[in-house]
Amino acid sequence: MTNAPRARSFDAAAAAYAANRPSYPPALLDAVEEFAGLPLAGARVADIGAGTGLGTARLCERGARVTAVEPGQGMAAQLRRSLPDVPVVRGDGDRLPLRTGSMDLITYAQAWHWTDPARSVPEARRVLRPGGALALWWNDSDPSVEWIGDQDRRLRAFFGAGAPAARDEATRLIAGLPDGLGFRTRHVAWSRRVPIDVHLANIATYSGFLVADPAAARDCLGHERALLSGLFPDGTVEEAYVVSLAVAHP
Repeated sequence: MTNAPRARSFDAAAAAYAANRPSYPPALLDAVEEFAGLPLAGARVADIGAGTGLGTARLCERGARVTAVEPGQGMAAQLRRSLPDVPVVRGDGDRLPLRTGSMDLITYAQAWHWTDPARSVPEARRVLRPGGALALWWNDSDPSVEWIGDQDRRLRAFFGAGAPAARDEATRLIAGLPDGLGFRTRHVAWSRRVPIDVHLANIATYSGFLVADPAAARDCLGHERALLSGLFPDGTVEEAYVVSLAVAHP
């Protein structure tokens, strides 16, 4: 899996990730069913890079029979605690620990960019049944909302040169998907209202913070708390997101 040390940085924050990261809207799962051409109810699904199971849980709610694949020990342990009835196997998209032709659908929620497509595409083809589908999605803050755009610029300044703007990264990832697979794409806008504490705990699980100097990260988050407390005196923010979805039949 590409950039493995940064990807594995999430292990230490698994509990905070599970408690504070946003989930996914029902409209996203509707679009997955539409593009994949199959109902999720009863479908055999492998959720790769499943993390703490945020996407896995939504798939299970639709009646899918999900196997979660996760390389990180801490994330996999948290997933087992959160979803004890879901089988969890250790592995990643470049080397899927799954039988040939065993799945109707393979999903990557916020995880495809950690793979090497030269390996993960052939692995998806091997594991999917004939006609099966590959669904990839990324959930990003919507910088067209003024306060979110302002915060995004501050966070990029903290993370340093080369940090992509919100939504620019998803656009780059969609544009860089492997050629010849016929990906269909859709963008799904949604939002959630959360306390400032939850919002800050969410952004504290970004990989850039997890690998940053701890004192500098605390200072940055403290500054954000002061700004947001002034903007939202009731202590609640509405986070706006856009999920970028791509589905193919490889």
